[in-house]
Amino acid sequence: MHKHYSQYNSRKAGSSSQNGRPSFNGGRFRRPMQKSKKISGSTINVNQLVNKVNDAGLVRTVDEPILHSFDDFLVDSRIKANIRAKGYLTPTPIQDKSIPVGLEGKDVIGIANTGTGKTAAFLIPLINKMLTNRQEKAIILAPTRELAMQTHEELFVFAKGFGLNSVLCIGGSNIQQQIRMLKRHHNFVIGTPGRIIDLIKRRLLVLDRFSNVVLDEADRMVDMGFINDIKLILSKLPTVRQSFFFTATLDAKVEGLIQQFLKNPVKISVKMRDTPANVDQDIVRVPGDSRAKLMILIEMLRKKEFEKVLVFGRTKHGVEKVAKGLFAAGIRADSIHSNKTQNYRLKALSRFKKSEIKVLVATDVAARGLDISAVSHVINFDIPANYDDYVHRIGRTGRADKKGIALTFVSGQ
Repeated sequence: MHKHYSQYNSRKAGSSSQNGRPSFNGGRFRRPMQKSKKISGSTINVNQLVNKVNDAGLVRTVDEPILHSFDDFLVDSRIKANIRAKGYLTPTPIQDKSIPVGLEGKDVIGIANTGTGKTAAFLIPLINKMLTNRQEKAIILAPTRELAMQTHEELFVFAKGFGLNSVLCIGGSNIQQQIRMLKRHHNFVIGTPGRIIDLIKRRLLVLDRFSNVVLDEADRMVDMGFINDIKLILSKLPTVRQSFFFTATLDAKVEGLIQQFLKNPVKISVKMRDTPANVDQDIVRVPGDSRAKLMILIEMLRKKEFEKVLVFGRTKHGVEKVAKGLFAAGIRADSIHSNKTQNYRLKALSRFKKSEIKVLVATDVAARGLDISAVSHVINFDIPANYDDYVHRIGRTGRADKKGIALTFVSGQ
């Protein structure tokens, strides 16, 4: 059980010891300001960055009880065997509610926070459908390469040994290899909207036989400007199809997609709060000077309890600078951002997942969708651009009902 971390505040924001370096007094975090204050170009209210977790126990994302075990679902026994082999026993709330509806062939709108098991909620019904009819095809759209890859990997956890084929279509990877794979029989195409549109325009991907579609993190894709691409892709699908839309929020544009492309969908919501109930959130007052901030970060990361840490920065240059500073200080760290090649990013993520490095420093490219187990802390070295980005950043810790800690560096008084 984690304890609360409140000893990493500098003596006073902007203060320093006699040698000009920041010093620590083992004090408590300052309590949040009682009004919204513009901080580092953001209008996030500091109160939103503080949430203490009750040590008596975790709070579920929903109050309703789980109604099923995985064995209760009316799916092929081979799928159940694969689920058991992974040690999964009890569905998450979104799985508990979505899988039975999906198995009935109905359209599903799933509203849930990141890290709640949405991927299995659509993969299990789709795999079961394909074991019944090997000619079924599904296209799964994700906002980022990393999330698409994660979905691709999870597919083979649940479909191991079934002979179902999947093609991963993402940017930053060899398109010729993807083209070769598309020419073979496949049941799944998993990709990002940009690469999928590219393949459609080249007439290398024809969707008229794809009677199943998944939009994972639909709100994020809309935020990233993919709404026209999504509409084009959906328009290429057969009229009779099954659709799964998963989203953390239902804004007007996502509602518009639902009304235009779904038929009598079943709306399932297990989202009860913006931030995970089991993530302990607090702020750290730091000087405005970036070098002093880095020194505070280094001192924190040298503490034993900071086991596996994601550090978020706003800019590619800033993230790279922080990662190099940590490495120079003897802390095993690496960075991922859009200037890194896809291959480099994958290797860095793999090393972090395997705990070969202790710290991964990232821009918001890594804030959504990544399922990295046992992240003990998320540290916002820079305050995010908006509250939605904050929610998705801290969603990288406290996953699978484990407790996590999110700390945000706040400059100024």
